[in-house]
Formats: sequence, structure tokens, C-alpha cells
Amino acid sequence: MSEAPILVTGGAGFIGSHLVDALLAQGRSVRVLDNLSMGKRANLALDNPSLQLVEGDVADAALVAEALAGCQAVAHLAAVASVQASVDDPVGTHQSNFIGTLNVCEAMRQQGVRRVLFASSAAVYGNNGEGQAIDENTPKAPLTPYAADKLASEHYLDFYRRQHGLEPAIFRFFNVFGPRQDPSSPYSGVISIFTQRAQQGLPISVFGDGQQTRDFFYIADLVEVLLQALLAPGVVEGAVNVGWNQAVSLNQLLAEIGNLFGGLPPVSHQTPRPGDIRHSRADNQRLQACYRLPAPTPLRDGLRQLLGLA
Repeated sequence: MSEAPILVTGGAGFIGSHLVDALLAQGRSVRVLDNLSMGKRANLALDNPSLQLVEGDVADAALVAEALAGCQAVAHLAAVASVQASVDDPVGTHQSNFIGTLNVCEAMRQQGVRRVLFASSAAVYGNNGEGQAIDENTPKAPLTPYAADKLASEHYLDFYRRQHGLEPAIFRFFNVFGPRQDPSSPYSGVISIFTQRAQQGLPISVFGDGQQTRDFFYIADLVEVLLQALLAPGVVEGAVNVGWNQAVSLNQLLAEIGNLFGGLPPVSHQTPRPGDIRHSRADNQRLQACYRLPAPTPLRDGLRQLLGLA
């Protein structure tokens, strides 16, 4: 096993910090690049001598090159992971969500690093595949700057693969959830927001009628897949959906949360937000064929872990 560190951009965030923990548990050296705009120091085991935190932004090309120096691979997870933020500030979010990816690719080319894991998004499909499972060949129809940046990043990663020998492992995440999602953040997932408000007895707002569906994937299950992609001898070419092919409506989600708490505070329905997708469910045949998947963590069990009830 190489002693060279693995760089995790956005490593102090929700998904990144869980991946960092798993890499450290394997005895690997990890370097995190994070501007801490959404990530938290508290998410990282900074007392571990095998972990180094570099504070800064992936939009800073020189800093990305410095952080990558001496690394064996990259998990590129840094992004402003919010559809609404990209609608409100497309120029600002573009710096992190696209320019950051280009900076990572160019630094890898210059330093001869090949393997890169990239967090793309089901948002690239837009509303295509409405009401059915979405496979990787579904036409892409990004509805927001966030989705457009993710899709453009995929194309650039493929260019660097063909032209410069990079080995990108591209994942289109559907809806990942679990501990460390920050419910106070406007970028947080719906699960962490709903559970926090239920815990505090505060009214819950649903944008739309609650019949919109999502495909929820628990963080520990995701990390098992990411480790394989990052460390395997070969790489799966092309994007891979990450979901369980299970559609859960927001109303069903609220019912599950209500069961855990013995009831819910008042729930109101608001006007749907611009760019929100009505139905999103992954066809995961490619994921199953290319990776060893754990048994799916049931939604209720994942919620209990998130809430510290397990």
C-alpha cells in the first residue's frame, strides 16, 4: 500500500468527512482541502497524525496544485451542493462547482496523478425519466447552474481521461443522507431539515404537495462504494448512478419521521422552488454490475442513526 496521501477536496463536509474516516481507519494518509464554508473542523479527527487539513478553496488553482503535491489519488467532493444557491448566485457557485473541477484536473495532469473520484449529481437529468427509473443513458437536461456545472465537469473529466490518461470514477449521487448533514445550512438535505424541526417541535414546510419522490442512499453504504472506486486497480469508465431504485415520497418520509417521534409538528405546503425536480429514482443496474454493494440500510434504520437513536 502506498504511503502517499489521498487528497479529499471538501473533506470536512458531510460525505467527505465520512470518506476521510474510512480511509484513516484503513491506515491511510489523508490530506483534506476545504474552505470550511460548509464543512466543519469538528467533522475531522485532527488529532490523527495521518490527517492534514489545508484550508482554502478549490477555485484557487495554485492552492489546489499545492494540496495535491505528493498525493496518489483525489476524491473531488468539494462543491456548493445547493440547487437554490446556484440559481441565486450562478457566477459564485460556478467557481467551486466547475472551475474547482478544472483546477483539480489540471493539477493532476501536471503532477502525473491519475485516479480521481468525482461527485456528480442526478440533477444532470433534469425532469427526464419522470415517473420511471433513470439510467445513465437518459438524456441530460440540467435545469439549474448547479446541474450544468456538474455535467460540464463530467465532460472535462472525460476529456482529461482521453487526452491525458486520468482515471475518473464519476458518480451521479441521488439523495445521500446520514449523520453530519447540517440542518441549519440552506444547502442541507431535506431529511436533516425535517428531522431537526421534528426534534424541536417546529413547523415543517414542504415545497410542493409532498408527492415528489427521491431515492435515498445512506452514507455508510455510499462510503463502501467510494472506497472501491478510489482504491481498485482499475476504474469504471463513464458515470454511474448511486441510488437503490426505490422511490420515497416526501410525505412517506415525514410519516417515517413521525413514527420515530410519536408524531409530527404542523406541516404546511409551500410553492415549489425553481429548478426542483418532481421525481428522481435511480436505475442502479450499472452500480450493481461494477461494484460490490452492501445490503441497503433501510430508511428507518438510517434515520435512527442520524438521530442518534440506534
